[in-house]
Amino acid sequence: MAEFDILIRAGTVVDGTRMPRYVADIGISDGRIAEIGRIAAHRAAKVIEADGLVVAPGFVDLHTHYDAQLFWDPSFSISSWHGVTSVVIGNCGFGFAPMRPDDRERAMLTMTRVEAIPYASMKAGMPWDWVTYPEFLDSVDRRPKAVNVLPYVPVSPLLVWVMGFEDAKKRRPTEDEEKELRRLLNEAMDAGGCGWSAQRLDPNGPACVQRDFDGSPMVSDVMSDETCYALARVLGERNEGFIQMTLTTDSQRRDFAHFEELARVSGRPILWNVVQPRDNRPEVHRRILSWLEECRRKGLRIYGQGVTTVDGGFAFTFKDWNLFDDSQPWCEATTGTPEERKVKLADPQRRAELKAHPPYITVTDIGKIFVSGVNRDDLKPCEGLTLRELSEKQGKDPIDAMLDLAVADDLETEFYLPQISENVEYVKEMLSYPWIIPGVSDGGAHTKFFTGGKYPTEFLAIWVREHEFLSLEEAHWRLSALPAYCAGFRNRGVLREGSPADIVIYDYDRLSIRPMEVAHDFPGGEWRRVQRADGYRNILVNGQVTFEDGQPTGCFSGKLLRHGE
Repeated sequence: MAEFDILIRAGTVVDGTRMPRYVADIGISDGRIAEIGRIAAHRAAKVIEADGLVVAPGFVDLHTHYDAQLFWDPSFSISSWHGVTSVVIGNCGFGFAPMRPDDRERAMLTMTRVEAIPYASMKAGMPWDWVTYPEFLDSVDRRPKAVNVLPYVPVSPLLVWVMGFEDAKKRRPTEDEEKELRRLLNEAMDAGGCGWSAQRLDPNGPACVQRDFDGSPMVSDVMSDETCYALARVLGERNEGFIQMTLTTDSQRRDFAHFEELARVSGRPILWNVVQPRDNRPEVHRRILSWLEECRRKGLRIYGQGVTTVDGGFAFTFKDWNLFDDSQPWCEATTGTPEERKVKLADPQRRAELKAHPPYITVTDIGKIFVSGVNRDDLKPCEGLTLRELSEKQGKDPIDAMLDLAVADDLETEFYLPQISENVEYVKEMLSYPWIIPGVSDGGAHTKFFTGGKYPTEFLAIWVREHEFLSLEEAHWRLSALPAYCAGFRNRGVLREGSPADIVIYDYDRLSIRPMEVAHDFPGGEWRRVQRADGYRNILVNGQVTFEDGQPTGCFSGKLLRHGE
């Protein structure tokens, strides 16, 4: 009988610890790395020849929203296509547990806007065989999975469970309600939660870009500092877990102070979401990096999640676009059915408000948006033009040119919004700070707008191979070991004897991303945008091959990782 289930032979091992690469064999048995060194082929039941290929830890994606998609897509695509072997769900305080049956419809409506998950897909694809958070984890545990899943406890469902949707948006919890919130969090952590998450975007601040289905703030947006500290103390008392928070008010200094207090109260790692260079305001990311280093000197474990996608723009139509919500007039105009939106976007009086209050977070220059596709044949000449070019051609304001076209095309016009930073030197500045975690894929969310799950492939092919901003050893530490540490994984994110065999094997020179395409593969007749990768020879999760030469093997060896096990 063979000693090893799989032998990875003669690969260039980049083990995730930042140690120099080396050539070795890896023997895998019972889902774990049993031996690293020189191993005879006859000792293994199966041999994977890795000569000339990189062998590295599978990637850990700390920022996904696969909470719904996992029930109809056991592959967790597109993340799994790009070497991700572990994901964290329940980010930004959004999720589906605990959830009373009467609140399910409302919860799905909320997610249609705040994370742009298609309602028809959730309605058709989610089993709703849970009420409590422990029951939700049991449901996730029963599902086949091509990746490992680590679950945050999202705070919004906790607040709704205790206070109701409307009250949670209007007031602070009472003393008894706060006790119940703490009890629920402890119950969820006992069941296997890895910490908690929250979005706190000041409804009156500059960045309230993700809102409820009716355009109102999210429940967590109005959560008080005191409630946050109460929940942070739970983690401190347990000495486990970590916190992910998206926080933006009108005072960055105050935001920094709040994070520092969370770190002090909890004593746990805190993830600042997000660090993203902006071409028109580079001082913002520089200020954040300086503050992160100050936190390190203070002994506070605060880490930045950096947006590292190269082509991180958005493709959208006004039938379902919602990421201009940081502007109240735009939020109001893009709320409602497509017919209601069309009427509002055509209203001349409303147009004046839209031009007076342009969106900020997702766009630096409206004129750079370009027309990527139209439905009506007579509008085809507009395709390929930027709004600046179109407005000059028509003698209009760029916003009028965009909205006139959208309305004339029955909101079917597809626009492309370039990412807010095209300056690679700013990305280099961000990546030069060693405690930036790459990613923020938003996997499972905004699937009609962008494909953030490709970030590991982009990171290696563009920032490492092409621009040489980091060494390969540093890159794999950032993609695997650092996020694994923050998440509280006990032994994942590195290749060492005894560790679970979550492994990627790839051809460094061939690593690349295919063009964006539309896939009609969501329940309820819905579609999404996807991008595949080339160059991955094998992807292993818990010692079993889940992908071979980019194709799924039908193996779903991922696990629900309760307590980071």
